[in-house]
Amino acid sequence: MKLSVIVPVYNEQATVAQVLKKLIKVRDIKEIIVVNDGSTDKSVREINKLKSRKIKLFSKKNGGKGSAIKFGLSKVTGDFVIIQDADLEYDPDDIPALLEPIKKGRVKVVYGSRFTGPHSNLLFWHKVGNTLLNLVINLLYNTTMSDMETCYKVMPTRLLRSLNIKANNFDMEPEITCKLLRQGIHIFEVPISYVGRDFSQGKKITWVDGIEAVRVIVSLRFS
Repeated sequence: MKLSVIVPVYNEQATVAQVLKKLIKVRDIKEIIVVNDGSTDKSVREINKLKSRKIKLFSKKNGGKGSAIKFGLSKVTGDFVIIQDADLEYDPDDIPALLEPIKKGRVKVVYGSRFTGPHSNLLFWHKVGNTLLNLVINLLYNTTMSDMETCYKVMPTRLLRSLNIKANNFDMEPEITCKLLRQGIHIFEVPISYVGRDFSQGKKITWVDGIEAVRVIVSLRFS
């Protein structure tokens, strides 16, 4: 399998180089599509310091995480694709474990679950928000997901493109999941490690994004 990684970047100068260095070392990864989503810091300078044939850097005006991923998806050449945030919350060392069920031909889609693997304590209201979102999606779509909002989603590139994602921000996460579930696709979860940030460290998602996620989940269920 040829795995491509989409890395949306917005003002992550402190961590983006470390993330990319780790991705380069993952043998299964053949292509790293880095999308600079209008960063105003020195993120691009840090990226350009790295010399690897795997890395392909593109820049666009700021439009949100979802817009950056959609842009990156148009550049992907791999058979499978995964999304990697440019901070250090998710560890690229976990990616090989996500690929194993796919390599064995057991499933097509694998999510990395932050809540079934080792993780640092989350901000209380973020934990509450994630719990409620998982409850809503499990009730409405008759499933038992533990981490719908995870960044680590692996699937065939053709499948992700076929979902025709509309969201431009963090509501892209529930949109992807809901559209997969509506097609009757079973999502396989694998435990991953997770070290969450707080707002002083650059955390960007807020309670407003949680409300928007609920709207997406409900509207897609009954549309």
